[in-house]
Amino acid sequence: MAFRKFLAETATPVGGNRRWWSSASGSQRLSVFAGLRRSFVLLVLPFLFACVSIPSEQLAVADLSPLILDGQVITVEDAQRTAPTPDLLALDDDMRDFVATYAGKRNNQRQRLVNLHQSIKSPAILDIQYDPFAEGGAEETFHRGSANCLSYANMFVALAREAGLDARYQWLEVRPQWSRMGERVAVRLHVNVLVKTLNGDRFMVDIDPLSSNEITGSRVLSDLDAAALYHSNIAMGALAEEQLDTAWIQAVRALQLSPDTGHLWVNLGAIYRVAGQYEDAERSYFRALQLDHFDRSATNNLVVLYEYLGREEDHAYWSDRSRRYRDRNPYYHSWLGDLAGEAGDWPLALEHYQRAVKIMPDDSRLLYGLGIIYHQLGDFDSATEQISLAIERASLTREIEEYEIRLESVREDQLASF
Repeated sequence: MAFRKFLAETATPVGGNRRWWSSASGSQRLSVFAGLRRSFVLLVLPFLFACVSIPSEQLAVADLSPLILDGQVITVEDAQRTAPTPDLLALDDDMRDFVATYAGKRNNQRQRLVNLHQSIKSPAILDIQYDPFAEGGAEETFHRGSANCLSYANMFVALAREAGLDARYQWLEVRPQWSRMGERVAVRLHVNVLVKTLNGDRFMVDIDPLSSNEITGSRVLSDLDAAALYHSNIAMGALAEEQLDTAWIQAVRALQLSPDTGHLWVNLGAIYRVAGQYEDAERSYFRALQLDHFDRSATNNLVVLYEYLGREEDHAYWSDRSRRYRDRNPYYHSWLGDLAGEAGDWPLALEHYQRAVKIMPDDSRLLYGLGIIYHQLGDFDSATEQISLAIERASLTREIEEYEIRLESVREDQLASF
């Protein structure tokens, strides 16, 4: 599900050796200079950054101001009563039979996972198709035959656990992409499934996987957090349709399940802002900043709010902070490098990527991008050095394989140049 008004972003390093399986056919690996890419988002919020002191008073979900809409008063109690959380992992007999038939429990865990995954994506068996608007729990998704990233995760977690596997929701953070119409970015949020086997192997299972160069971090989600995302998706869909009563109720319900998730507070603030409850919007944004002082979407929404209210001093202050963050963001400089590379200006691309790597010297994708630029410039020794460093710091098997192929190409070109 994708929306254009709102965007949230966080950053946590990806760690561990992982293998990635896709249930989508025909997935293509994207190059470093692929430009702006398609979006896999749970929600979208404007993105900027500031680091300032914030109010110490903490806003509790139970103390939220009601939504006042056309004379109607909607309270927190209304959210609890009218937006129950379904059992997103519920299975019926058909699903249990499916697991028993195609996964079983006699095989080792890795083979069970392979069998389950192949039967789900097989056109001759379940053949689940990607649909960005296909929300729902495991049972609904299984029988409908289509899913977005979150509903697919609901189904796969449920089926994998029935097969005796340790399956959990996983949140992926994605590199920001600055639009060419100013300083806003589109940061995509994505959920897939992490499966751990008894021998320590870890597998990521995804209906529509992101390219490894797009991922900046990951973290495991609890089942309650995943349920909160379910309500948040409904809230953002309702907000896009200007159904503020539904949006507010679902956003509050999400916070009741996961009150320490900052971007949910940002979403609630956005709803308050559209409803004209500006002080409540401001308090919601500051609550997100209390949870994470580096929450850029909360900061940017404050910029938007202060601009709308004509609070010029506040607007100027937070905007200035956001620009300072942008200049310290390695992905901003790599994005500029990508644009230069697309235009064939490799010396300029080199300057931007050198700055990006200076800021974040252990990021394998940035090192790889720098190596590609040196390769384009004919500096084979530097290209070899940077791509070799990228291989050392990479964690995904397919990422390492990609780098090794490029490194071999550099060496072949170097030999041919003599």
